Amino acid sequence: MTDLRFGVVGLGARSGIARHAHRPGEGSAIVAVCDPVGAQQQAALDNYPEAKAYGDHKELLDLNLDGVFLTTPDDLHEDPAIDFLQAGVAVFVEKPLAITTAGCDRVLQAAYDSGSRLYVGHNMRHMPVVQTMRELIRSGAIGEVKTIWCRHFVGHGGDFYFKDWHADRRRTTSLLLQKGAHDIDVMHWLADGYTTRANALGGLVLYGGIADRQDRSGQRFADFVSEDNWPPLEQKGLAPVLDVEDLSMANLQLDNGVFLTYQQCHFTPDYWRNYTVIGTAGRLENFGDGPGGVVKVWNSRRSGYREDADIVVDIPSADGGHAGADPRLVAEFVNFVRDGGTTITSPIAARAAVAAGHAATTSLRSNGVPIDIPALDPALIEYFDRGQSRP
Repeated sequence: MTDLRFGVVGLGARSGIARHAHRPGEGSAIVAVCDPVGAQQQAALDNYPEAKAYGDHKELLDLNLDGVFLTTPDDLHEDPAIDFLQAGVAVFVEKPLAITTAGCDRVLQAAYDSGSRLYVGHNMRHMPVVQTMRELIRSGAIGEVKTIWCRHFVGHGGDFYFKDWHADRRRTTSLLLQKGAHDIDVMHWLADGYTTRANALGGLVLYGGIADRQDRSGQRFADFVSEDNWPPLEQKGLAPVLDVEDLSMANLQLDNGVFLTYQQCHFTPDYWRNYTVIGTAGRLENFGDGPGGVVKVWNSRRSGYREDADIVVDIPSADGGHAGADPRLVAEFVNFVRDGGTTITSPIAARAAVAAGHAATTSLRSNGVPIDIPALDPALIEYFDRGQSRP
């Protein structure tokens, strides 16, 4: 088997996902790495010693790559993705697809016009907890889904999102979009629908009051992350530009009549997601989102709180990052580049997650007024739903 040749653009913390595609002699290899920071280039070359390093993504456009992993900061997804697609290179875009709905639509249109394959890194669709919940729902365990609630406790918020570019709304739009795109996509997938209207409230209620700031543009992610940074008000060295919300609550109405609620807090002591899905014949809820956790289903009617459930399913364990999701995600992308076909992830769903997060952010910053989501060109929906092939 001839190795597919891949590049990696953006060599920060998330770029490590590309290592799952580095299997020289077994079907795929990383042959080019790209980042404007020399230290990032060198760190990548330590992992891929046979690769060549570049400082600008445009230097990779003429290398005849089969695909590229685009793991840049969020505001640098849209234009590089379009450049590679127009150059005939298959693109893995780390989520979110872009930081605005219009930006997503530009990328989708470029993929459609060029015929180059587009894949978005919504790895949570491959997480065992999410697949367990989806299988239970599809089996009819709770009847027809009517509402989903998600509470996202972001225990590492101060370290992960308020010390670098994530804290600048010009680069993320909001954490309701940036971080929430994962959960919104999961809820859309479990509910089998997409958001058409959103409203939200929230604010910068804790980290905005911390005056200690530091420019960390020369640092790597590992340089400023520590579980010792607790409690939240004792954080030091937050980002010089910090204008995203650390608390947000969104209500989403789907095209199939299902209603979603999403809550995100960046100063909790624990770090996990809790989904509650209620249907016409019961409800399910996850307790923990990795190995050792469970998904419980209640079907029989009783009064009062009860811990015992009618069905209890252990969340399976799997090797690899994000509870085993990352290697599965990359394997699907590599197979997609080689063979095409449909995938578990979906560029249309990725656009829907951004559109919901973007609309909710607009609402949040407009005193909670409802915001409608613009419709997507039906030709694009048909093309991507068909596995990015023309009739």
